[in-house]
Amino acid sequence: MSVRTVRAGLVATLAVAAVTATALTAPASAAAVGTTAPASATAGAGRHDATRQVIEQVVRNGAPGVLAQARDRYGVWNGSAGVADRTTGRERLPHDRFRVGSLTKTFVATVILQLEAEGRLDLDDSVEKWLPGVVRGNGHDGRRVTIRQILNHTSGIHNVTADPGFQEKVFGPGFLQHRYDTWTPGQLVAIAMAHEPDFAPGASWNYSNTNYVLAGMIIEKVTGRPYGEAVERRIIKPLGLGATSVPGTDPRMPRPSGRAYSTLGGAPDDPATRVHDVTELNPSIAWAAGEMISSTADLQRFTRALMTGRLLPGAQMRELTTTVTGPEDPSAAYGLGVMKRRLSCGTEVWGHTGGIHGSGSVAVTTRRGDHTLAANVNGDWAGGLDKILDAEFCGKKPDRAAPAPVAPMAP
Repeated sequence: MSVRTVRAGLVATLAVAAVTATALTAPASAAAVGTTAPASATAGAGRHDATRQVIEQVVRNGAPGVLAQARDRYGVWNGSAGVADRTTGRERLPHDRFRVGSLTKTFVATVILQLEAEGRLDLDDSVEKWLPGVVRGNGHDGRRVTIRQILNHTSGIHNVTADPGFQEKVFGPGFLQHRYDTWTPGQLVAIAMAHEPDFAPGASWNYSNTNYVLAGMIIEKVTGRPYGEAVERRIIKPLGLGATSVPGTDPRMPRPSGRAYSTLGGAPDDPATRVHDVTELNPSIAWAAGEMISSTADLQRFTRALMTGRLLPGAQMRELTTTVTGPEDPSAAYGLGVMKRRLSCGTEVWGHTGGIHGSGSVAVTTRRGDHTLAANVNGDWAGGLDKILDAEFCGKKPDRAAPAPVAPMAP
């Protein structure tokens, strides 16, 4: 199969795929990094030093703040650097909540697989069976696309967030005018249907947020209830994810939380680039492709529970972890709402990333669930998630020859 590199999907999340700018943001001073672990964990002392150094470097290079939590056999470690609020200077706290963007996809795929385990749908059902006439137009044909293909991004269905008009209104300067607009799933799919498919179903691979909008619609058709209720009843409540929510159209962030910042596409070398507070937004712009809110602790618990088989029977675990990859980057592959990634030291981790306005997140675990990490950066231009992964799982410390911090600029 000739496909685009799947690793691109690791960062091609809802907002990151569309907002490509780097900001001239005010570097915050690195906050002290705290740890929590059992008293007997002295044997693991220093295990997270590389991670601490990398998150501090991410802040020195321009990110407002970074939050990370790791869990291994020695216990739980919390790390933070920078600030949660650039105005007040409040530091990021371990219990802070943030928008997780495309990590929502992992929750949605899990619900679909649970429904399959119950015999209520089949991964090889056509999209047309559940959503008649929805995937039609300009060469799209839901009769030829299966649920499996929308979950592993081999459907060929055009990505709604690649539409120029949508990008301008949602990710560019138009965001400030339209941040509270409500988008329906039907509207999002219709935008995608105005374009030709990227390829014939099953012929290639391309990350498409439209796929998971359709997945959410299928959950609602099968259950007769909002997809968010299925996520809450099947995953959030059983796992006790008290900081995790599906906000619907509510633009507010639950407490405790910090602020989220974006340049709205401003170029990194443009003196006029400004940083905007984008904390409040109507998350229907992402819906089942990226609307959820969570914390580092909850993301760790969910990812570990999923990959160790607590949420799915064996047959569905095999489906979840059957991946698609391409010749361009064999180190990364996409399953059903999860990514398998081989890091620089050879360690394999499973999970997903998520990007939405002002927020970049990652949650991964080893396949056995004995080492997990979740992290968030509250500036959508900042990057650094790949380096955090390599630091935590490979002990790779920051490059001292890294670029100097970007010039400060007030919001």
